[in-house]
Amino acid sequence: MKQELIATGRTVEAAVSNGAAELGVEVERITYEVLEAPKKGFLGFGEAPAKVKITFTPRPEDTALEFVRMLLRDMELDAEAELARELTSAGDRLIRISGESAGVLIGRHGDTLDALQSLVNLVANRAEKEGDDSRYTKISVDIENYRVKREETLRRLARAKASQVRKTRKNITLEPMNPYERRIIHSEIQNINGVSTTSVGSDSNRRVIIWLEENGKPTAAKKGELGDGFGESDRAPRESSSSKRRRRRKRPQSGSKPAADTNADPGFETDSRDSADSSAAGTNHNSTEPLEKSFD
Repeated sequence: MKQELIATGRTVEAAVSNGAAELGVEVERITYEVLEAPKKGFLGFGEAPAKVKITFTPRPEDTALEFVRMLLRDMELDAEAELARELTSAGDRLIRISGESAGVLIGRHGDTLDALQSLVNLVANRAEKEGDDSRYTKISVDIENYRVKREETLRRLARAKASQVRKTRKNITLEPMNPYERRIIHSEIQNINGVSTTSVGSDSNRRVIIWLEENGKPTAAKKGELGDGFGESDRAPRESSSSKRRRRRKRPQSGSKPAADTNADPGFETDSRDSADSSAAGTNHNSTEPLEKSFD
């Protein structure tokens, strides 16, 4: 939102500097209009200061920074936010948050930080678009250098899992990740011979599979079965509709002791793909490597 004020000073330059200081911005960021030129007077009589109208139009990153600072104040967190002069490697503007209590805004694997960043970008780009010159400004938010540390952790994980795939010759499916983290995994695996990656799933359930190139890329059918935390090599056989009907007809009568159900999986009752008993099928759910187990 545009900000305007009237500033005075002994000279026009002094008035402009006073106005910029009052707004808390650099002089280069404002425009001004001279309303009254200064008058020197004679022997101290008739002297008048310069009067200028200062106009400041915040950039999206300025709006985002003010929003973050307001959020920190409202949450009563002992933390500060600043806009970095340099851009990120992706060309985004960067807001850094630091302070003893800032860690509460990170969350598990950065989930809270990602949500905050999305909100910051919405606030920064909500201003009315003016003509064709308006464009979306991408802003990254980092807390206590968390994203750099997280990237290093993910790259170590990718190398470790690639080594495991080459040793066991079995694919490994990682837990769901956001696009930023998946790109890090893909990027690191590209530097390792013999293994490759592909992404499967959709929305928040999208994940990365690390696979041995000589075994071939995972098929589309196996990709479609993913989405609940299992790897493609540890999927239990899918129960057919006819076997389900036979199992229903064999249910015990009222008053009799129910037989053990070797097919039902209470953890996934709503998904017929997972209703077969994994132990009976000889599957090993531990072959899927959740991301949190790798570096927790």
